[in-house]
Amino acid sequence: MRTLAIDCATEACSVALFDDDSLVAGKHVVLGRGHAERLVPMIADLPMRGQAERIAVSVGPGSFTGVRIGIAAARALGVAWQVPVAGFTTLALVAAMAQHGRPAQSVSVVMTAGHGQWFVQNFDAEGLPTDELASLPPEEAVIAATASLVAGTQANALCDLRGSGEALDIHPDASRFDLLPAAIISDELRPLYGRAPDAKLPAQKS
Repeated sequence: MRTLAIDCATEACSVALFDDDSLVAGKHVVLGRGHAERLVPMIADLPMRGQAERIAVSVGPGSFTGVRIGIAAARALGVAWQVPVAGFTTLALVAAMAQHGRPAQSVSVVMTAGHGQWFVQNFDAEGLPTDELASLPPEEAVIAATASLVAGTQANALCDLRGSGEALDIHPDASRFDLLPAAIISDELRPLYGRAPDAKLPAQKS
């Protein structure tokens, strides 16, 4: 079965095409902004224009725009190709990447969350979450991250702040989708933003 994997929830934008568990081709760029303009052309540049029998997309957490772009593109392609669309979380992908090829151990994933906060979630040696996702100020993230191995875009900063641990500076990459535990992949495509929206509704006048 061919699978198209998409992750554009963070500063990175990546796509990959798999034949069963074998990577056929993948593209990964760190953009910061511009995911809407780059995502579809990146998919089209894949072999067979990325067409697959299944689509898997990151549902977040990450930027509101990036999460929505990825899910919208996956849903549209799913309708066009008449194939199922599944979701996975960005932090679980980073955890799987960090644990690959290493002795079994737990990992704390720490990613940029915006407004000076960090996303934090802990994963066991099997790559499954052991707690709920949190968006925290750095000083609280240090307490919440319980593993000595720390991965993600704020891994170095967290280890420096607490003065211990091994840091792996990792952006999520869809070409490592095959590393995810099956239990992480879900048919539910509800966006996982991880924090409150930046925009606020105007206060109602009494």
